[in-house]
Amino acid sequence: MLKLFYTARMRLFMSRFRLASITAWLERLNCSPHALWLLFGASMLETLLVPIPIEVILIPWMLCHPERKWTIAGVALAGNLAAASLGYLLGASVMEQWGDQLIALFGSQEAFDAFRSRLQEDGFLAVAAIGIVPIPFQIAMLAAGTSGYPYPLFLLAAMLARGVRYFGLALLVALAGDAALSLWQRHSRPVGIVLLALFGLWVWYEVA
Repeated sequence: MLKLFYTARMRLFMSRFRLASITAWLERLNCSPHALWLLFGASMLETLLVPIPIEVILIPWMLCHPERKWTIAGVALAGNLAAASLGYLLGASVMEQWGDQLIALFGSQEAFDAFRSRLQEDGFLAVAAIGIVPIPFQIAMLAAGTSGYPYPLFLLAAMLARGVRYFGLALLVALAGDAALSLWQRHSRPVGIVLLALFGLWVWYEVA
């Protein structure tokens, strides 16, 4: 009985320690003068390379500092659009020289061809739809640039799609408040473990 009591107390202590560590890290991030620039860079990386949704950062940050939720959403959107513009530029300018390498890095030839056909058929809606999905849309950027799809329309579609995601999160935090924070505190550890595992699988797949 004493052993079970001791084990339970240790688990409770470790759980509170992990939560305190996460909260302390978020406090340091929020107080850093470079926090928003770091978020901008992380959003660009998520759009171009890293297959882990930026929501991993946005959700706990917004929950712990709801007074900055709209700013956080805006900076994440700006980073996404900067990366989307870079991807469009690559598609428009270097596909003849590096097209095979870029397509292999960002996806597959089949996915590129399929989205290019969809872009020709659906245009604006094709870009907007893929922007809503919580994965990087490098193939869409390359295809839009290669196809000569109008840049202002591409940027508008990306802005609307990702804006719904990021500002939708901010609105959810505004509406849910403490209840959302409590939910995050209970489930942050398993969610983090799953996301790290997915990232490890992606790295292994790219290297293998």
